[in-house]
Amino acid sequence: MQRPSRKTRNPTQPAVRAAALLAGAVFAGTAYASGWERNNFALRRQTLPLLPPGSEPLSILHISDLHMMPGQKRKQQFVTALAELDPDLVINTGDNLSSEKAVPSVAQALGPLLGKPGAFVFGSNDYYAPVPKNPLPYIGIGRKKHSSIPLPWRDLRAVFTERGWVDATHRRAEIAVDGRRILVAGVDDPHIGRDRYDEIAGPAGPAFDLRIGLVHAPEPRVLDRFDEDGYDLAFAGHTHGGQLCLPTGAIVTNCGIDRSRVQGLSAWGRNLILHVSAGLGTSPYVPVRTFCRPEATLLELVAVPGGGDDDAEVPVTPIQERIPQPA
Repeated sequence: MQRPSRKTRNPTQPAVRAAALLAGAVFAGTAYASGWERNNFALRRQTLPLLPPGSEPLSILHISDLHMMPGQKRKQQFVTALAELDPDLVINTGDNLSSEKAVPSVAQALGPLLGKPGAFVFGSNDYYAPVPKNPLPYIGIGRKKHSSIPLPWRDLRAVFTERGWVDATHRRAEIAVDGRRILVAGVDDPHIGRDRYDEIAGPAGPAFDLRIGLVHAPEPRVLDRFDEDGYDLAFAGHTHGGQLCLPTGAIVTNCGIDRSRVQGLSAWGRNLILHVSAGLGTSPYVPVRTFCRPEATLLELVAVPGGGDDDAEVPVTPIQERIPQPA
């Protein structure tokens, strides 16, 4: 009598199941990073003791890297709602555009904030449209490719300046905020070699209540000059907070600063405090974020406690609160 044969086990079945699980995880991760996290806008609130003893608080709203495309209604609504914070000063550190047709969308989103005292510098994606890029140069392999497709940056500049915002590109300007004298100076985007710090070089001077430096990409060569000239605070964007991060933090910064400074507040040099925004947008060719929500920052400057010893180290609050704004 013949024994019934055992069913032969297919050795490829475990591999097929593993591949299916991997493909499912990649699909789910991509859907989360592109569909949820990159649109999960947040407001970061931080407090910085920086003003002279006895000073009233001063609130600064920092916006960067909108990378606006027409039709991005949720992003536009979030930015418009930031006006409800009623900041004393608005800082914009560039990369507002990702399309030649996006100027009206940026103007509409920022509309209520353009009535506030403000200052700005541009980034590469205000001058040139984003293009598909090889990711390897971001980890040090090969050379980065820069776009040469022009964007209507002059139209955007006209929108900002006609409403009263100061173009700080290679310029030093004074802004009056509630009777306080604030010096603002900036350079063009170092990421594409447009910075010319020598045009604004020189001591910031003691006559101002606050001295602010602006730059899109936080390159050390520019930050060092701001520090040497006695600026109190520098604002930058560009990094997207790392954009594609691990739970342990950023993988790259896309500039010369180290990963510990990729977003938020940090001390630079002897006197300068650096604030880097993680930004509100992404390139349309890499529309994903992981462990790095898009954000704007409300920075509350308060008086330094004590006697105001000029040699004392400026304390930076370590607590960073993220509060999502309704779309």
